[in-house]
Amino acid sequence: MTTAFLNHTSMIGIFKTNIGTPGESHSVLKAIRQHFDVGPCNVDIEDCDKVLRIVDLKVTEAQMIAFVQAQGYQCEILE
Repeated sequence: MTTAFLNHTSMIGIFKTNIGTPGESHSVLKAIRQHFDVGPCNVDIEDCDKVLRIVDLKVTEAQMIAFVQAQGYQCEILE
């Protein structure tokens, strides 16, 4: 199952992370928005997979995974 898919003309990335607090979420989302041209994004810290969802993803999943990992968090495609 792929987790990045086309929704009309928007690519949506869905990733499993270990981002666990509102502060961590804010920090990672801020860094993503500063470094990439993305649409709405969020982290569901209440979900067991700490799901990072990014709308209008314009980079590869591998690039986003590497970026989040460089911020010090685990990140992988949610399957």
